[in-house]
Amino acid sequence: MTQQYNIEQSLLNTILRVMNGETFGLRTSERIVGGRSRLMQLITDGKIRAEKVNGKAQNGKWQCNAGDVLRYARI
Repeated sequence: MTQQYNIEQSLLNTILRVMNGETFGLRTSERIVGGRSRLMQLITDGKIRAEKVNGKAQNGKWQCNAGDVLRYARI
């Protein structure tokens, strides 16, 4: 059982490390973490790194760090 846990933890760490350099859009991130309000709270708390690609434009596209989003995924 302990060996199984170590393998799973190792795989999870590898996935999060690889996805750290990738981004998800706002809607994909919302679906993964369980909704817009939860995503916005995580961004506000500094737990998920996010940036608006088009600067201050009203219709700017949001990009969220994929590793951070997956870390806070809802099951």
